[in-house]
Amino acid sequence: MAYEGRGVLLLEPGAPAVIEEIVVDLPGPNEVLVRLAASGVCHTDLTVKNLNGNGMAFPILLGHEGAGYVEAVGEGVKHLEPGDPIVIAYRAPCEQCPACRRGDPRHCYMALRPQQRIRRKSSGDLCSQVLRCGTFSTHTVVHSKAAIKMPKEMPLDKACLIACGVVTGVGATMNTTPVMAGSRVAVIGCGGVGLSVIQGAKLQHARQIIAVDVNPTKLEWARKFGATHTVNAREGDPVAAVRQLTEDGWDGGVEYAFEATGIPMCTEQAVKMLAYGGTATTIGFPAAEDAVNLNLGDMATGVYWNKAALHVCHCGDALPSHDFPLLAQLYLQGKLDLDGMVTQTIGLEDVEAAFHQMETGDVIRSVIVF
Repeated sequence: MAYEGRGVLLLEPGAPAVIEEIVVDLPGPNEVLVRLAASGVCHTDLTVKNLNGNGMAFPILLGHEGAGYVEAVGEGVKHLEPGDPIVIAYRAPCEQCPACRRGDPRHCYMALRPQQRIRRKSSGDLCSQVLRCGTFSTHTVVHSKAAIKMPKEMPLDKACLIACGVVTGVGATMNTTPVMAGSRVAVIGCGGVGLSVIQGAKLQHARQIIAVDVNPTKLEWARKFGATHTVNAREGDPVAAVRQLTEDGWDGGVEYAFEATGIPMCTEQAVKMLAYGGTATTIGFPAAEDAVNLNLGDMATGVYWNKAALHVCHCGDALPSHDFPLLAQLYLQGKLDLDGMVTQTIGLEDVEAAFHQMETGDVIRSVIVF
C-alpha cells in the first residue's frame, strides 16, 4: 500500500513553493519510510529555489534537515524498526567510491540514495528530493543508512538541526580542520552554520573566537553562542580588525579562519586573517562562476610567505552514524545549544514566508513541526 500525505513542492522555475498532496510508495530494499516530526528550513533549500531547481527535474520536494520516526522498513534493513526516532543524513557513505574503498568514508565521493518513490498525487509525476531527502513533507523515503537512530529522550524538533547546519559547522572544527585547544579562531558569517562553527570552536577549547559579520543582530547571537570578540565588517577592514585583536608580537592573525557565507571575498579575507602556518576553511555554497584571488608574496598575509592552507568543508566531512549520535549526546549533556538556534516554529504553509525571512538575515532557523 502507498501512503498519502502533503509536501512542499517546486513545480517550475521561478514559481513559489506550494503545498501539494503526495503519494509515497512503500520502501524498497535497504530503504525506510519516515514519518516526519520536524524539519529545519535551511538556506540550501532557498538556494535550490533561487537557482531554478539547480539541475533537478521538476517537481521537486524541498527539505533536507529532517527528523522523524521510522514508519516502515524495506527488505534487508536490520538495524531499524518501525517507531525508531531518527535524523535523516544527506551524505551516507556509498561504500563503493575510491575514498570509501581506502577506508576514508568521511570523504565519500557520492552518497547512498533511495529510488524515487514519491509522486505528485494530482499528476502522478515522480518528485525529485532535495539532497536525496525531501523533508518538507509528512512522509519521505530514504536509504536506510541515511536514517540515523536517535536517543529516545532527544527532542526531534531540535535533533533535525543536526542533519545539516549544525553538523556542517561543528564538523568543520572537528573533522575538516580540527581546531587545537588554546588556538585562535575567526568565523566569517554568523548564520546557522557560522554559529555552529563558533560552538564547535568552543567545544574544541579555542582560547579566542572572533565573529565577523555585517549584521549587528548576528554578532549578538555570536556572543551568545561563544564568541569572545566580534567585528562588524561594515565599520572597517575586518582583516585589519582581526589581526589587531590577535596581535601577539608575531604579526597577529588566527590559527584557523572559517568562511560561512559563500562569498568569494570572504574566502580571501579568511586567508589574510591567518597567522603563520594557519588554515582557512571555506564552507559557504559558491555559485558556478565564483573565483578567488589569493596573494602569494605579501610577507604578512600572502599564501606563500605565511604558509597558509585552504580547506573545503562539505557537511562537516561528517560520518553520520558516528557524528549524529555524538552531537545528540552533547546536546543532552548541555554542551551544545540547539534550543537557541530555533528562532521560530512553523507549519508547512509557512515555508515560503520563512524563505523571505531568511533573506532578511534576522532568523537563525525556522523549524517546521508536524
